[in-house]
Amino acid sequence: MKMKALSRTLVIGDIHGAYKALVQVLERAKITEEDKLIFLGDYVDGWSGSVEVVRLLMELNRKQECVFLRGNHESLTIDWMHGHNENIQWLSHGGSATVKSYEAISIEEKAEHCSFLEDLLYYYIDNKNRLFVHGGFTNQRGVEAEFYKEYLTWDRTLWEMALAINPNLSVEDSMYPKRLKNYNEIFIGHTPVTYCGFTIPTKAANVWNIDTGAAFYGKVSVMDVDTNEFWQSDSVVELYPNEFGRNGK
Repeated sequence: MKMKALSRTLVIGDIHGAYKALVQVLERAKITEEDKLIFLGDYVDGWSGSVEVVRLLMELNRKQECVFLRGNHESLTIDWMHGHNENIQWLSHGGSATVKSYEAISIEEKAEHCSFLEDLLYYYIDNKNRLFVHGGFTNQRGVEAEFYKEYLTWDRTLWEMALAINPNLSVEDSMYPKRLKNYNEIFIGHTPVTYCGFTIPTKAANVWNIDTGAAFYGKVSVMDVDTNEFWQSDSVVELYPNEFGRNGK
């Protein structure tokens, strides 16, 4: 008698159009339809597989429980899909690869992708009071009190603050940041840990950063939020040897 696979809750870091890396790391994590998948955003912009990444996410959503969060690059891509194509900064930070990726698909499929991206959540809080958000948040009362939702996709101060905390500072200390006390654990992407010399999912205070640099020459990472076991793809540049950097050129 075949035993049913135990369900896991897996969090997936930034992808940035690296479809090959996403497929590889999901295979390495041996995901099943029993697993709950939480994607932290930034699915597009960077390498040449943005269309394929979104297609796969939509397929996974039909098979199993998934949570899809909005990253800043999804907001920028949605803006382009609605006809605003003069954002030079976006184009130079991965957007040009997304534009190229979408050249060959039908208007109907592009509209489906746009609808999928528009429905992405800004944050997710599970039943263990664990927060999942792409960038971070600034309001001391938590994500639900954030004045402007797009801050949740762009903020880097949460991670910078977590890194700067004295590891010997007790959570009960009056100097401990109030922001961090709202949640048992916080899972983010957006700011590559490679900026700080790390290559794997990294924890500071109660904040886990799962962005391991797939936008550049790092990897796509998946982590089990209960056990902290993780899996990684090969370095993205090894999977896309004929492309350079975030522009997919």
